[in-house]
Amino acid sequence: MAADRHTRTQTLRASLLSGTIFLLSVMNARAGDASTGMEIAKHGTSAGAPACVGCHGVSGEGNVSAGFPRLAGLSAAYLSEQMAAFASGERQSPIMSPIAKTLTLEERVALVNYLSNLRTSAAAKPEAGASVTSAQTGAWIATRGRWDTGLPACAQCHGPRGAGVGASFPPLAGQPASYLARQLHNWKNGTRPPGPMALMQVVASKLSDADIVAVAGYYGAQTGVPTGDPNGSHP
Repeated sequence: MAADRHTRTQTLRASLLSGTIFLLSVMNARAGDASTGMEIAKHGTSAGAPACVGCHGVSGEGNVSAGFPRLAGLSAAYLSEQMAAFASGERQSPIMSPIAKTLTLEERVALVNYLSNLRTSAAAKPEAGASVTSAQTGAWIATRGRWDTGLPACAQCHGPRGAGVGASFPPLAGQPASYLARQLHNWKNGTRPPGPMALMQVVASKLSDADIVAVAGYYGAQTGVPTGDPNGSHP
């Protein structure tokens, strides 16, 4: 009996030690991953990928005047999907496609994990020229849709005021209107993957150029939507 207890004790100690070693290895891997992601975001890579902060800001707040989107508050799953699409050519961008192709898979994973955990205190600001009057059409499309033509309201997927819903339907509020308009045109022209259930290509096909300007302006003018919660509402 004493021998059995001793054996069980030794086995338990070995299991605890093994578990501790495994946990430490995971923690070290995550720390290394975060360090790699931060290095790429702030300084780029030796292979020629530029630093993300040059376009998307130190805190991932984006650049409204230049039309570069906010990254803070987007989920790792969404960012990973977009990076993979840029790298494969499914989503086309003269800026992002070459960058994504330059990064290794491990670097992309490290980068999106870092970006998805960014917090930004920068308040969303409306893009210059975004007018509430011209956005009345955009507001109608965003909140009500046009059911006579089969166009659903944006809010049905992206939530009230474009706050975002989960990883598949990202926040729209406060993103640069020029960026949102460009993406809608890309969906309409078939140069960006259509997304979950191919919804966005169908939606964009029902929008005129004037509609696109209006709805992009509406969401570009929205402010006060919290950002930076990778586990909450998450282009």
